[in-house]
Amino acid sequence: MRRHELDLFSLVTGVAFVTVAVLYLLDSAGVLSVDGRLVIPLMLIALGVGGLAAALYRMTRDSRREREGGAARQEPGGEEF
Repeated sequence: MRRHELDLFSLVTGVAFVTVAVLYLLDSAGVLSVDGRLVIPLMLIALGVGGLAAALYRMTRDSRREREGGAARQEPGGEEF
């Protein structure tokens, strides 16, 4: 299987949605109480942090490639990785 690049935004978004689902599951089980007024602002903050992390990761990766010669390495089949 070919290795793919890390997608930070998708990772943070997935973790945020799983966290919300687990919190609501624990709330419905009576283990803890979730204040619904905080869920949407916290989700938006998590998505914003994920977007910023992805942008910073891509900027550092692109600048690193430029310093190394500008061309991405290629597999013998011609696909970049």
